[in-house]
Amino acid sequence: MRLLRAVPGPAEGLKAALAGADLDAVVRDAARHGLAGVLRHALAEAGVGLPKAAEEALAHQALAGAAGAMKVKRLLFLALDALEGQGLRPVLLKGYALAARIYPEPLLRPASDVDLLLAPGDLGAARSALQGLGLSPKPDSDDFYPKAYRHHEAFAGPAGLVEVHFRPMACWGVVWDSAALLKHAVLGELDGREVRFLRPEDELAYLALHAANHLLGRLGWLYDLKLFVRAYPALDWARVVAAALEPGLGGPAFYALDAAQRLVGADLDARALEALKPSPLRVAAARALFSEERLLDGFLAAHKGVWAAAKLLLADSPPRVALFALQRLVWNTRRRRLLGGRAGSRRGPGSL
Repeated sequence: MRLLRAVPGPAEGLKAALAGADLDAVVRDAARHGLAGVLRHALAEAGVGLPKAAEEALAHQALAGAAGAMKVKRLLFLALDALEGQGLRPVLLKGYALAARIYPEPLLRPASDVDLLLAPGDLGAARSALQGLGLSPKPDSDDFYPKAYRHHEAFAGPAGLVEVHFRPMACWGVVWDSAALLKHAVLGELDGREVRFLRPEDELAYLALHAANHLLGRLGWLYDLKLFVRAYPALDWARVVAAALEPGLGGPAFYALDAAQRLVGADLDARALEALKPSPLRVAAARALFSEERLLDGFLAAHKGVWAAAKLLLADSPPRVALFALQRLVWNTRRRRLLGGRAGSRRGPGSL
């Protein structure tokens, strides 16, 4: 956490953060949270070396992350070409497209799949385009949900995984409609190609809500928020607030943004945080659950009961989350019966 607060920044701050640290533990934590590339780059920029074993472990993790990101980058451009052939230009979410805009080197941020946002009416053409790349619809527990609660279709093959979102996400019992986000999407450039991104204010809200939906399980997501606000200093914070409040997810957006400010030093607008701030009880609960210690060691992911309780306690509408959790249990029971008990839900509790 000290390192994440110190970078980007002067070499002296990084060296001070490392003073007295267990370097093997630092490398393990960085790898666990998707930050091996960031740490290795920061150390190189500051001229700081590590003991041989720690350096080799860090290099292995950083290069593995870069290799995965390169594979995702290749698939992203293949998918864009295929979709363009169908007259589609999706909005790019997360992944390489985000890293290329906010990281000093895009391969420092690991990525495991391609995430694209399209209007629901474009799904048929997108299926044809992606299947033409040798990607097949990926079986998923969400296939057994009523369509009203689903937010993406997944396509997988030797080239990797593409998730086509027809809604940004379904989380905290809320199904977030994509119409407003698509309407305000902006043109941008990625490696010399014209593409579409979310409006920066919408994208910041989306990134915060994605992290909150997964209960901040990866510190790399908080670091994304820190780098994003540095890359977009002219953000209209009133629009950020409106983007989170429009689907009814002000509280979850606050948890992620507040943690990014407290824990990794993100420079956020105080009035925006105040506008999103839920009740004092929920703020206190969130700060206890999202403490340095709990986030570093993955406490919530390892304790599913606490995870589910946290979703209820922190929700803007606990009854809505409880109802969706109950419906989810029914759907997954039905799924197991239809499959003869061969498989259960492949989704973690974060999708509640």
